[in-house]
Amino acid sequence: MQSELRLRILSGIVLAIVVLAATWLGGLAFRVLAAAIGLLVYYEWSTMTRLAERDFRANAFGWLSVALVAALVVFAFDELALPVLLGAAVLAIVYALASQGSNWLAGGVAYSGLTVISLAAIRGDTAHGFAAMLFIFAVVWATDILAYFVGRAIGGPKLAPSISPGKTWSGAIGGAISAVIAGTLLHMAFFSLDGLWVPVIALVLSVFSQIGDLFESFIKRRFGVKDSSRLIPGHGGVMDRVDGLVFACFAAFLIALGDAIVSSAANTPAGVILFGP
Repeated sequence: MQSELRLRILSGIVLAIVVLAATWLGGLAFRVLAAAIGLLVYYEWSTMTRLAERDFRANAFGWLSVALVAALVVFAFDELALPVLLGAAVLAIVYALASQGSNWLAGGVAYSGLTVISLAAIRGDTAHGFAAMLFIFAVVWATDILAYFVGRAIGGPKLAPSISPGKTWSGAIGGAISAVIAGTLLHMAFFSLDGLWVPVIALVLSVFSQIGDLFESFIKRRFGVKDSSRLIPGHGGVMDRVDGLVFACFAAFLIALGDAIVSSAANTPAGVILFGP
């Protein structure tokens, strides 16, 4: 048991160093990290849902779609990545309807591709993007840690017993409160706090982070698997580690995209839109 715990701690430290170093560097380093995460997520998604076993051609299309989106992001063709992803997802849905195939293909393409796009768009190449990414890390990590400890300490009604029996409403609320505090303090380390926008967005991202955790639990329960894979020693799979982060980034990216459309700031980086002065 002690050796397993040491392995878990060591691999966790290595992961944290890699992620934080890429976040600090930004640019190509972070784009490559985002692309790698998206591709590994699709690998785990297709494995858990048995896409390769059910329909080899459909799974090959999924790999090609996610790889193309990842390549566009890595080489900074951001304006093409989202339209390509939307087109691939629509084609996957049409294929599933025409062949009576699995809808998990479209879900995997959308989930994995949006992971790449949202991570890279939020970090961008600016100081605001760096602050925005750290803000999301603080919100997600505070949510995960405090939800666990508050849930164990207080207990009470289950949050979603049919999906994840261990989660409680007390843990969810405690995690959300801690996320608001952590996110607000992180923001104040970079910028002055002006109004309630930052605490509100921290709360929204915390809620989405918990939804992401439940969503992955639903998939694993649906297909009878304990971990998304065994890629990370002592931790399971990539999805097991980034499920909440991915959904929080989805929410942040969509908020920034919506704000950019309304304010006609299409060329403004997402991190600047979310956390600009």
